[in-house]
Amino acid sequence: MKKYLVSLSILFGILFFGLVETTPVFGYSAENSVELLAHADADFTQLEASTVEIHAEAGEHDTHSAPAWLVIPFITLLLMIATGPLFYEHFWHHNYPKIAVGFALIVVLYYLFVIGNVHSPVHALAEYIQFIALLASLYVASGGILIEIDKKATPMANVSLLLIGAVVSNLIGTTGASMLLIRPFIRLNKGNIQAYHIVFFILMVSNVGGSLTPIGDPPLFLGFLKGVPFFWTIEHNWPAWAFALACLSVIFYFVDRKFGKLPEDEYTEVITYTNKFSMIGVKNFGWLFIIICAVFLDPNVIEGVPAIVYDGQKFSYLREIIMLSVAYFSYKFGDQKALKGNEFNFEPIREVAFIFVGIFGTMMPALELVGNFAKSPEGAAMITPNTLYWGTGVLSAVLDNAPTYLNFLAAAMASEGANINSIAEVREFAANTMNDSDTTFQLLAIAIASVFFGAMTYIGNGPNFMVKSIAEQSGIKMPSFFGYLIRFTIPILLPILFLVWLLFIAVV
Repeated sequence: MKKYLVSLSILFGILFFGLVETTPVFGYSAENSVELLAHADADFTQLEASTVEIHAEAGEHDTHSAPAWLVIPFITLLLMIATGPLFYEHFWHHNYPKIAVGFALIVVLYYLFVIGNVHSPVHALAEYIQFIALLASLYVASGGILIEIDKKATPMANVSLLLIGAVVSNLIGTTGASMLLIRPFIRLNKGNIQAYHIVFFILMVSNVGGSLTPIGDPPLFLGFLKGVPFFWTIEHNWPAWAFALACLSVIFYFVDRKFGKLPEDEYTEVITYTNKFSMIGVKNFGWLFIIICAVFLDPNVIEGVPAIVYDGQKFSYLREIIMLSVAYFSYKFGDQKALKGNEFNFEPIREVAFIFVGIFGTMMPALELVGNFAKSPEGAAMITPNTLYWGTGVLSAVLDNAPTYLNFLAAAMASEGANINSIAEVREFAANTMNDSDTTFQLLAIAIASVFFGAMTYIGNGPNFMVKSIAEQSGIKMPSFFGYLIRFTIPILLPILFLVWLLFIAVV
């Protein structure tokens, strides 16, 4: 473990020295304008994804852009995440931290010392710190809450819990709801818990459920920070939200009815249920409340919040200090009975921390290529609700959905002659009062796709990998990366996503 921490320290040290000692790569002048897309987290925090400098002179190219071949480490890492647990499990289990950190270092060092781009690695570092601070604090704080449900695990009981989780995810985010309810859901189905239970939990609670409020999922929160009205999401997203959850609930009900029955045995003791639930460690809800409040301590939104200023941007650190402090104190003073009842340990968050070091470190060239094309004349000419839905969706399944949301929103607004950095213009875009285009459907396509498609893969949204890891810690054999796609999301989720597009996006 020490050598892994040393590797991470070296990576962070290089980036912080670059932050302090180097001059900005992207300069400001009368001839240049720089569009910075800020804020992108794995569950309500503001992470920041940088885009390339746009030059006023026609034909001028950015000399600091990454070459296309630099996406190879990202693609290779994704393939290893997909194939490692399936074909070389022992090697992967013992070496994934080295592999993830190694691939990240290759890309980061190339940015720093070959193309001289400090800007993007610094943003990636800020994004990762904010991402892991939120997930770690929610994971530890929720681990100290033991929810016991003394009820028979019927298909209707399971559907009810999943729908409750989907609603709660709009109040405390998909990450918060997932960490709070995954263990009770597993215990409710003890003795007959199967992989499909966890998969539907990921689909409904960790992703689709959190599309009604900006608190629900990071892309929607970033849209709110950019100027999308708070209640815009519930006003426009609820029909697709209700339809998708209804479809998933019906499918799960019949799947659970067929495969969820315990084998009958005449000698099996009859169990009497009280249909009651109890909670131990209720004080940890206070810690969760502090985490949710800390999410809004953004120096780019609230004046006076302490920040690290770099290249004209304010990077939060007070929020992360609060979250990590909550993680420490909620564990130190947590109810030991609750921690023991949840079989709490740090392995799931450790796995997520290392895997996403690799993802955040290697996805910079991929995001840059997406951003370049989305804002190019060729890309802008392709802007329609249909292309925005499928483009945002497909990339949100394998890239961080928050910067993907911002890149496509910036492209859609640019096609209308608007600027994403103008709050007034973002509000016009959301209100459909800009030009003659139906911009409301464009924003709806981006918002729905960025949230819903996050469930397509384990890495599509931060809570997915966390829930998978907790389930495996509980002894549940989860499908591989490809197994998850082939057995569940392609045959079950993809047709629903197609129907959502057909009913709510394509018919405009």
